[in-house]
Amino acid sequence: MAHDGPVPSVGAHGEDVAAQALKRRGYNILEQNYRCPLGELDLVASEGKTLVFVEVKSGQAQGISPRERVDSRKRRKLIQVAMFYLKQRKMEGVSARFDVVEVDFPAHGGSPRVEIIANAFDLDLR
Repeated sequence: MAHDGPVPSVGAHGEDVAAQALKRRGYNILEQNYRCPLGELDLVASEGKTLVFVEVKSGQAQGISPRERVDSRKRRKLIQVAMFYLKQRKMEGVSARFDVVEVDFPAHGGSPRVEIIANAFDLDLR
């Protein structure tokens, strides 16, 4: 996807890399950078009949797993935005999950490493 400005940010580039990796795995990307008054979802995709909300973490490996980089406060925020998305589109009953994708860019260039964690957490606010 094209971005405004001469050089996309690491986060935007990571989202593009993640979207391409998900497409190769059979996901259909529905939205990138969905925004609403409650916040933002990096990617919204579908895999089969399941709607998938995707949080992308990008940068250089920092010694903690992608799942750990999405703490409970961030999960609650993502869940609220996802619920808004579902309600706005009248999709409340659809099967949905959250995946986390980590995109690590090597310090000295080269191809990024992509890790997809399917079903990293669910829509339960507890």
